Amino acid sequence: MATPKIGPGSIVDGWQIDSRIHKGGMATLWAVRTAEGDPPLIMKVPRLAEGEDPAAIVGFEMEQMILPRLTGPHVPRFVAAGDFRTLPYIVMEWIQGQSLHTRLPDLPLPPDEVADIGSRAATALDALHRQQVVHLDVKPSNIMVRPSGDMALIDFGLSHHLQLPDLMDEEFRLPYGTAPYMAPEQVLGDRSEPRSDLFALGSLMYFFVTGTRPFGDPQSLKGLKKRLWRDPVPPRRLNADCPPWLQEIVLRCLEVNPENRHPTAAQLALDLRTPDQVPLTARAERMEQDGFVTAFKRRLEVDTILTVKRGPAAGEAPIIMVAVDFTTTGDAAADAMRAMIRQLMISMPRARLACVNVLRLRRIGLDTTLDEEGEHKHLQRLIELRHWARPLELPEGSVTFHVLEATKPADAILDYARSNHIDHIVMGARERSTMRSLLGSVSGEVAAEAPCTVTVVRARTDEG
Repeated sequence: MATPKIGPGSIVDGWQIDSRIHKGGMATLWAVRTAEGDPPLIMKVPRLAEGEDPAAIVGFEMEQMILPRLTGPHVPRFVAAGDFRTLPYIVMEWIQGQSLHTRLPDLPLPPDEVADIGSRAATALDALHRQQVVHLDVKPSNIMVRPSGDMALIDFGLSHHLQLPDLMDEEFRLPYGTAPYMAPEQVLGDRSEPRSDLFALGSLMYFFVTGTRPFGDPQSLKGLKKRLWRDPVPPRRLNADCPPWLQEIVLRCLEVNPENRHPTAAQLALDLRTPDQVPLTARAERMEQDGFVTAFKRRLEVDTILTVKRGPAAGEAPIIMVAVDFTTTGDAAADAMRAMIRQLMISMPRARLACVNVLRLRRIGLDTTLDEEGEHKHLQRLIELRHWARPLELPEGSVTFHVLEATKPADAILDYARSNHIDHIVMGARERSTMRSLLGSVSGEVAAEAPCTVTVVRARTDEG
């Protein structure tokens, strides 16, 4: 099915497109309405053109999963979502107000105003965390100020719902976020810590009271990791008007260890609203960064910590991975694989299924992200995976879909299995052929190297 064209005056699923509001790095925002006179809403559409980042699709899937589960004035109201088979989109409330990004030309702001902004933003984060969501991309452009003064968080493409699968973590090895605001643990790949959002808010308050970002804007992983051992210049050194109590709060937010930050966003908001009751420590009086020797010792300790790989939590439900190959799997083989999956899911009712397909890349030359019909290859594979799994009739939240891009399918499957602590891999067997005998099979390579149980399914034939 052809993708509907979007532009002013067009109609998509009954939504009338009025105008384009914003074109970002991963999505485009459109003003839409259902009928003349209705208040406008926002339609968010992921960018799917040639060369776009696959993370845009995965992040959009996350937002489609998370936003409908959120309520309250601190998030945009969810209205509708589009089908991935035709056009993926989210229709949501158009928050009347401006983002904190509009305040950047006014920096630095008066300390009392920074505290007021911080307390209202922390209140919004507390409401989000109580709904089991870590935002993971707190920055000025993602915080809207309603006419009431309440702040609302937007853009949940990088967020993690603690009770839902984390597709971003499963499909991408490098950390995603906005460099000036990322918490140390987020840089290291931990996406489940709510206090990561407090670190980001602390970075924002530091920026707003000094006019300088505490850790700059590094564009490499090495630069991002520097915040694990190098403390920022104390705010009072950059702005003499910054009071000790505000520096105490901001530097506490920027502690490397989450345990040393405020326990909750609610407690952070309370401190910002009652500065006369903030207990002052040595942080409040600091005027210089730590010396070279202290920073170097911390760096050595961080290097040691980085060698420790966190294992899966005890008692986790098993994860079953089914590797689907659309080029070789006929109807009989697909039915046999689905029958095996049903048996496993029945025997392990708390199991989660990850449906995986490998989009094979050429070894030489450039690959295009669009097929001959102009359709986005990555998106089409996601649609095919969903169609493949539909007969299983699995409940929402128990199955996820992943398209891996690689030159060697076996390596991609093995890397995914190792990275995500897969407990069981189910694959289909290729048909017998001379080429398979000479070169071997993907399933054979996976079975030989996999860190878990591998079941290779072959459809029954009528041959004796």
